[in-house]
Amino acid sequence: MHDVEVIEDPAAAEASLDPMRSRLLAELAEPGSATSLAAKVGLARQKVNYHLRTLEKHGLVELVEERRKGNVTERVMRATAASFVISPNALAAVQPDPSRAPDRLSARWLLAVAAQLVRDVGVLISGAAKAQKRVATFAIDGEVRFASAADRAAFAQELAECVTSLVGKYHDETAEGGRPHRLVVAVHPAVEQQQQRQEG
Repeated sequence: MHDVEVIEDPAAAEASLDPMRSRLLAELAEPGSATSLAAKVGLARQKVNYHLRTLEKHGLVELVEERRKGNVTERVMRATAASFVISPNALAAVQPDPSRAPDRLSARWLLAVAAQLVRDVGVLISGAAKAQKRVATFAIDGEVRFASAADRAAFAQELAECVTSLVGKYHDETAEGGRPHRLVVAVHPAVEQQQQRQEG
């Protein structure tokens, strides 16, 4: 089981967004059968089986084992990942395009950049899985508390200057065999976990 899986197929995204199937995916972080899941989610076993077949068809759950119980073979399933992210590729016609309105101070532009990041990393993960390789990535996730809006603006300016300096130092347009890497740096107000749960 992967920690995170990116859903790129529109049909798989649609299947995962069904409330009951989403609940089943959460329950299948640990292996379970239609019978055991039916008791947890309050559905008939046949209906759970229907949902499981749909999720399996789209590669969101996988067979762990088959158990023989009398004349019945019980299929034990497990989610293919602990959590899922839907790539903007699943909504290709309406996915955000950061090139439309580049504005470093726009929250919507930041969201478009973040969507592109999910899309690109999703493609890289899929390709790396097929090639049985790892993706060379690096990320920093932290929190800074600003005393004032002026401090926040000064921080943003200094951060931009530092990143520009680093890019100028290491970027080599003429390097033979060199590989371009995408750099995304973002600062946004922190959202409390309690607030996320209430809004979710």
